[in-house]
Amino acid sequence: MSLSEMERLKEVVAKLRDPKDGCPWDLEQTHKSLLKYLMEESYEYMHAVEDGDYRKMEDELGDVLLQVVLHSQLASEEGKFNLNSVAKTIADKMVRRHPHVFTNNKARDIKEIKDNWEAIKKAEKAQEESLKKYEICDELLSFPALTSSAKIGKKTSKINFDWEEYSQVMYKVEEEWQELKEELTPGRDLNKARVQEEMGDLLFSVAQLARHLDLDPEMTLREANLKFKRRFNQLEDIARQEGIAIRESSQEELEGLWSRVKEIEKNK
Repeated sequence: MSLSEMERLKEVVAKLRDPKDGCPWDLEQTHKSLLKYLMEESYEYMHAVEDGDYRKMEDELGDVLLQVVLHSQLASEEGKFNLNSVAKTIADKMVRRHPHVFTNNKARDIKEIKDNWEAIKKAEKAQEESLKKYEICDELLSFPALTSSAKIGKKTSKINFDWEEYSQVMYKVEEEWQELKEELTPGRDLNKARVQEEMGDLLFSVAQLARHLDLDPEMTLREANLKFKRRFNQLEDIARQEGIAIRESSQEELEGLWSRVKEIEKNK
């Protein structure tokens, strides 16, 4: 993107936030209210990358950039930071963390580059750590939820607050599943707050089981989502070939198509 287009985007966002002539919706937004959009747009870009669709990648990356500019505009209005300072901060960080590129301190190989990177990050974090009240879990929530769960478990395992082997975690998953089922007992008044709490406990324990099996729970679930998408696309292909309107099909008919797709994949 040329500098002029970047400046134009900044002006567009500033206009959207103009107190007098701006967009009412944009004027209502806060850093917190925009978080879900930043997350959604980031995932939509990831999906475009997985599809190898460069047109969508360009479009979705623009949506991610819009969120960056919006947050910077809000902070600028509050006198906290702006887009230029954000760009300066990341540029300075990249220069600082790549001495093998920006100084005469040349690294010999990839391993040395990684070692230097970790050493620099460790030194940077040492300053941050001195200001923190809690040392174990504070920074671990700045990731997607399943990733955060795995990182929390990995961090607490270093202070011996963990299960010894995955079979023990399996029992914990079963325990949490039973507690959720109890909340969902037929005839019992549904307490959504309790159900959400128990569902969260179940998902957290499943993430720990994945960690003990050396699996990334976030990527594992993404792969499951991709598998479902692939199979459902095949279901639609079969329906189209056979003149079946899936929106007018019964659950039983769709289950039949789904079974056929699974059988096709099994026999490949």
